[in-house]
Amino acid sequence: MMKDSTAVGKRRREGASKMNWIVTAVAVCVFVPSAHCQSNSVAWCFNEPGCNQTMWPIFAAKYCNGSRQSPINIVSASAQVNSNLTAFTFLNYNSKSTMKTIKNTGDTVKVDFASGVRISGGDLSEDYDSLQFHLHWGNGTSVPGSEHTVDGKRYPMELHIVNSKASYNRNTTLAVEDSTGLAALGFLIEEMSGNATGQPASWRTLSSYLTNISNRGDIVTMVPGISLDDLLTGVDRTKYYRYLGSLTTPLCHEAVVWTVFKETIKVSKDVIDLFSKTVHFSNSTSPFMINVYRDIQPAQRVTTQAASSTSKACYSLALMALSLVLGSS
Repeated sequence: MMKDSTAVGKRRREGASKMNWIVTAVAVCVFVPSAHCQSNSVAWCFNEPGCNQTMWPIFAAKYCNGSRQSPINIVSASAQVNSNLTAFTFLNYNSKSTMKTIKNTGDTVKVDFASGVRISGGDLSEDYDSLQFHLHWGNGTSVPGSEHTVDGKRYPMELHIVNSKASYNRNTTLAVEDSTGLAALGFLIEEMSGNATGQPASWRTLSSYLTNISNRGDIVTMVPGISLDDLLTGVDRTKYYRYLGSLTTPLCHEAVVWTVFKETIKVSKDVIDLFSKTVHFSNSTSPFMINVYRDIQPAQRVTTQAASSTSKACYSLALMALSLVLGSS
């Protein structure tokens, strides 16, 4: 009888401990306006001490302190050549009715896509459905906030297009349990040179929605008019870096095939600045949404395409010219 009572007491104490943890997590969701709460009651945020990224490895320990975390600093000289990194095929990226809704999630601005948008090629194991894109930024152009850095340089913003294996039929619950279930396309964004304003026109249109989603949870239906190709204007999508990593927010599942494109999207300063001056973490009395990016994580193996024949020819000519100069001296 004493043994049974002890076992019962232990179960009660364990149950109470679990309940306290859940209540604490839910309380953070309720009382920390900028916290992002998932179905498993894990609460996270970017800007509050109790749930910011210093805490992620504690309350999302399964993955957030794992061995293949993102983002990383890409060292271009260390990227290994992979001849399988061929061009992508982008299905319906030219459609001007792809983007359905734009939302302030409380930690980013997210645009959801209609079905039928897809990528293939690029050494992916199968076709992937494109689900949504979201953005990361710092504080305008003065405080850069891209997640990935290249050779130590951080850019003002970064756009992530999230894709899941087509065989999962857009079921991200299944995708995150697969080490290559998701494919993320990362596009670094930098300030356009000169004194241009409201450029490109596609980004001016996108940013025009921000005033309608200034508060957390605000969501607006987008009017057909711009395509994904329009937003990616000027980027050579055949040149990119590749590595295996994770989601950059909790639960930080290590399920992502990352593609970070070498060429940047050029956007005028006024448009970039709008993101950190228009949307709030919670409501109009809360701070503006700034510094919504994760810190750099430990390095991973990065691959890329071989240098183009044109680049090799230019390099050879440069060596020949140098040898002639040295020979004549």
